[in-house]
Amino acid sequence: SIIIAYLTIAGYQFRGGGRLLNILTGLDPTIGGLLTCIVTILFTASAGLVSIISIDIINGVIMTLGVIVGVPLALHAMGGWGQVVQNLPADHFTTFGSNDWVWAAGVFFPTFFLLMGEGSMYQKFFSAKNENTARKAVIGMIVGVIFLETMLCTLAVIGSSKYFNLAPFSEGGVLNKAVTETIILHLARFDLPPLAGALLIAAGVAVILSTANTFLMTPSTSIARDLYQRFINPSASDRQIVRLQRILIVVLGLLAYILASFFKSILDMAFTAYTFVGAGVTPALLAAFLWRRATPVAGAASVGAGMIVTLLITIANIAMEGTTASVRLFGIHLLPMETDYIIIPAAIASILTLIVVSLLTPPPAEAKWRPFWNK
Repeated sequence: SIIIAYLTIAGYQFRGGGRLLNILTGLDPTIGGLLTCIVTILFTASAGLVSIISIDIINGVIMTLGVIVGVPLALHAMGGWGQVVQNLPADHFTTFGSNDWVWAAGVFFPTFFLLMGEGSMYQKFFSAKNENTARKAVIGMIVGVIFLETMLCTLAVIGSSKYFNLAPFSEGGVLNKAVTETIILHLARFDLPPLAGALLIAAGVAVILSTANTFLMTPSTSIARDLYQRFINPSASDRQIVRLQRILIVVLGLLAYILASFFKSILDMAFTAYTFVGAGVTPALLAAFLWRRATPVAGAASVGAGMIVTLLITIANIAMEGTTASVRLFGIHLLPMETDYIIIPAAIASILTLIVVSLLTPPPAEAKWRPFWNK
């Protein structure tokens, strides 16, 4: 589940890189995506973990500066906030817009569950020197994420005020979701002063590169260490593991690029990837910390249920694309399913499986859960 999710995330970074190159140079997005894939593979395979550690801080600074500088300049270029409000439909400034609370839950929980179950985040917290430092790190992460995401959303709203009714963003009065994902890049390229635009574009490059190499490095490490070294060749040397991992980075990178071609938009890929982790991993992970009655068998079944439901819906969506085929149950439309809602059936299946199987299997020994319940 994690490997599929991480490859999907890496894949939409390649796709985003292709769109960025298209806006900057006019290069075909497919070719640009392939170039982004090749550069990321070479960088990650040659630098390894150093490629993540060495650039994360730099990329973070670039991203933060890019949005801090970009928002006020973009707002000025659009004529101020009053003009932005005037140019956009009124429902853009209501709580859920033209959608309902079910949609809001569908777009909130993929990211929420991803953050609650993302392995590298726990690795960073557990590497803190003490509990107080880890607690501060959590607070800092929450504040930083809220700030940056709010600034990015503000940039997108400001950009939408100009491009909302223009082709190719809007076709026949209907927004093209895949194209609207490039609004911030268009804003940086065509509407900001050159230096500010270049900084915002650099922030985009930083996001793409740092995310893509992280999500290639993690699954390649998991396969090399957790599968190959643990079950196939326990006596493998570090040199053999490094060589295998570099080969895996190339293979996984190409698979991620191919995987990206099956989705209509980057947002579809994001929701699908986040659901693979959020529904497949997070319920079992949280239960290990919070519910002493949870059993290992139930955890494995929960992961399987979340992954299978997500995978089946994704395959059905791809197979039904461009057709009039649909699946209904008791008059309720089930498939094809918008990725905005995919987390709901997947998470329900995962959580119910976890609870039911836990209650049907013998409780775990106290020695297994007691460390999580003692100070």
